[in-house]
Amino acid sequence: MSRPATHRATLDDVARAAGVSRSTASRVIAGYGPASAATRDRVVEAAGQLGYAPNPAARALVTGTGFRLVVAVVGATPDVLHDPYVDRVVSTAASMCAPHDVGVSLRWLSLNAPSDLYAMASDPSVHSVLLVNTTQAVLDAVPARLLGRVVSIGVGSPQVPGFDVDNGGAAAATLAHLYDSGRRRIAMVTGPQWMPCTHRPVESYLAAMRAAGLPARSVEGDFTVASGRTGMAEVLHRWPDTDAVFAGSDAMALGALAVLRERGVDVPGDIAVAGFDDVPFAALSAPALTTATHPVEEIAAGAVTALMAGSRVPPATAYASRLVLRESA
Repeated sequence: MSRPATHRATLDDVARAAGVSRSTASRVIAGYGPASAATRDRVVEAAGQLGYAPNPAARALVTGTGFRLVVAVVGATPDVLHDPYVDRVVSTAASMCAPHDVGVSLRWLSLNAPSDLYAMASDPSVHSVLLVNTTQAVLDAVPARLLGRVVSIGVGSPQVPGFDVDNGGAAAATLAHLYDSGRRRIAMVTGPQWMPCTHRPVESYLAAMRAAGLPARSVEGDFTVASGRTGMAEVLHRWPDTDAVFAGSDAMALGALAVLRERGVDVPGDIAVAGFDDVPFAALSAPALTTATHPVEEIAAGAVTALMAGSRVPPATAYASRLVLRESA
């Protein structure tokens, strides 16, 4: 069974050493299909003496289990893949999948993505799919062949479990704080309306304004700094007496702060600003940003754990958010 030191043992080497066919050696190594106890012993002994290490990808293809988790991010354009939020999901997924010999790949899904989902369902290399920014249209398009191997960060369904933050509760807590601190002319910069996750904070905002007998003032953004700047400028133009702004993301809140700083508006003296996400830079902005936490890593870990376990999980799991008070509000 000796071999040159530079030669890496292959499955063919194991089969020859054990005196069996390649297909038999493959079945024994992969742990499926018929083989006698004596045959298994010979193959295992040969593999050990040769130092054979099965390729995880090849093994997964043979057994039909796949060897990569696809993080499929829904968005209007591929630019959505550059969102730091996506980086946090992917890095968490990679660390969670490594012990299972499952790699992670990243893919953009357009808002009309049925064909892409069907391609993933029929790809033998795909172990499972983690949907991000999921819409109802995407959920409706998930093929039957993917069910049991797909979960969502965002909206879910009885067939596709959803893992998400309670951003509606976070919005309610933030708005209650703004109101309790004396703010009465509160505007909101929302996220894009095509994303279901943006609806809960908007509903909380509208409910808070109704309950307090205050007018609703909202403009739409897209979770970027640029849209926060544009949204803040629009708020100042349409409602110059605004005394607080709640943004649906820290990036938009930071954009709003930049506009107020450029215009010499005192924050929080004249206008209080609050965001959502608690990104690292939120504590370093000038002034430091009041925001609510978004446990992205915890959410991603829960979603990936469900995929790796392959077990039945609740159709929806909500993660709590905590209000972080800083100087901006």
